[in-house]
Amino acid sequence: MAMSFDPFSEMDQLAGMLLGGRPGPKFMPVDLYREGDRYILSADLPGIDPGSVDVDVDGQLLTIRAQRTAGSAEGAKWLAHERPSGSYLRQFSLGEGVDPEKISAHYDNGVLSVILPVSEKAKPRKIQIVSGANTAETRITA
Repeated sequence: MAMSFDPFSEMDQLAGMLLGGRPGPKFMPVDLYREGDRYILSADLPGIDPGSVDVDVDGQLLTIRAQRTAGSAEGAKWLAHERPSGSYLRQFSLGEGVDPEKISAHYDNGVLSVILPVSEKAKPRKIQIVSGANTAETRITA
């Protein structure tokens, strides 16, 4: 196997170890948007076993945890080892506008989607306007 010389590869690896190889939870990129009467949170978790993904709600705190195990190749000499392993963690504070009892989630093609329904009290509603004549009748009969 022919390999080209890259004078910056060792510096690149060192910077990766110093900046990206830190202990603790890894970064989990997410998108969050509202679609009708629900919020949709999509988290990128490529290569993660769905059984290691955990989504829970405690009061107004939504927590997403996942674990990626490192590839193990006994006796192998790694030429590149760039895919991060370890734990992933994101937490989100839910406002009063989300119904925590109806939250659902699914994992497909490396993307975790969490559906956060808008609570009934946070949905917009029409206020009936009463005319002056009806207001007077309401006062007399009440």
